[in-house]
Amino acid sequence: MGQRVSLMVEPRVSGPLRGGEDPFSKGEADIGFMCTPSFFWLRALKVPPVELLPAAPVFDDVRARGRPVYFSEVVVRRESPVRSFLDLRGCSWAYNDPCSLSGYYNWLKKLAEMGEDEGFFGQVVCSGSHLNSMEMIARGKVGAAAIDSNVLKIKLKSSPELCAHLRVLESWGPFPIQPVVLRSGLRPELKERLRTILLTVGADPHASLTLAEFGLERFAPVTYEHYAPEEQACRSASAR
Repeated sequence: MGQRVSLMVEPRVSGPLRGGEDPFSKGEADIGFMCTPSFFWLRALKVPPVELLPAAPVFDDVRARGRPVYFSEVVVRRESPVRSFLDLRGCSWAYNDPCSLSGYYNWLKKLAEMGEDEGFFGQVVCSGSHLNSMEMIARGKVGAAAIDSNVLKIKLKSSPELCAHLRVLESWGPFPIQPVVLRSGLRPELKERLRTILLTVGADPHASLTLAEFGLERFAPVTYEHYAPEEQACRSASAR
């Protein structure tokens, strides 16, 4: 008999909020894709409800060089006169949600490196998603935002008209790609089976074509060390 599988999608945030409820602790989810900060927060709990599935997506980006990494693209309106991040002082800035590494924590880190804080911008707004941030920039509602490089690439491919309105000002990274996580209580044999499936899915010609539609090449082995460099950075940004 086959197993019954259900899919849940949370469009409002990139992962469970820090200190909030999560579907893994309640046994409602066994495997998930989330942004790195949420993974860190869940792993920091007294009884971590998740662990890393040691296989991560590799996207078709020449800068990634076959590694499971991605970038934050600082995007502005094409006709904007700004030529560097410093030129954004006093401008309005959008971020997708407070669980996002690419859209939230990376600009906080950038400001900290400059000796600045959120006061650097004239206004900071939460857009609700990378897609919303791009639309707000294109319509002139905000001046800039940091966008997940893969989201940007996929959106511009499906909506090429946006190319006429958006421009990448700077690229930050690379950063470790969003982790795939497992509920800690899963049976070891099921965890191993899921790892094997992801690491070999790219070898299936039909699956490979489906992955390519989303800019995915394959899944590559990863360990906790792959994400470690960002953990302290996220903690420092949270403290600030």
